[in-house]
Amino acid sequence: MDDEEFVTRAQAGDQEAYALLVARHTASAYRTAVLLGAGSDAEDVIQEAFVKAYRKLSRYRGDSSFRSWLLAIVANETRNLHRSRDRRQGLVLRAARVDPGADIAEDDAVGGVLAGERRAALVRALRSLPAKDREVIVCRYFLDLSEDETVTMLGWPRGTVKSRTSRALVKLRGLLDAEVVSRHG
Repeated sequence: MDDEEFVTRAQAGDQEAYALLVARHTASAYRTAVLLGAGSDAEDVIQEAFVKAYRKLSRYRGDSSFRSWLLAIVANETRNLHRSRDRRQGLVLRAARVDPGADIAEDDAVGGVLAGERRAALVRALRSLPAKDREVIVCRYFLDLSEDETVTMLGWPRGTVKSRTSRALVKLRGLLDAEVVSRHG
């Protein structure tokens, strides 16, 4: 069954259908919370998001995918976490949560070290971006959301998503280029 069938059943009171939606979307919700800065509180954030989504399920109309609607709630809960902590710590990628072999094509140790350095440089550059730029980059490239899903998740107009994505990529490239020059120049 697809999400819409599960949502319809859950809206009719089928708790098992909602549990299946939770199981299906827990990984992407967790990843979203971590990438948007929840860090070690990501599990608490997604638990709260799933509770809120369940309470708001009657208001879900299917204008967007269930996934993007849910991830918008996760993003809001992550922002609430930041406000409650009274800080904006930025993007936190926990090395322990990332599979160190996931994006390493090389088999040798040197390749692994270089891939780790590239990943660390990317994380540093992302952390130094303003929050809204970081959010749009995370949505489009880390979570691989479509433009429509990003509009839904962030609650921004389509033109803002397009322009901010473009500007944020330019800033990110600039930061990465500056890092390469400072480390090797």
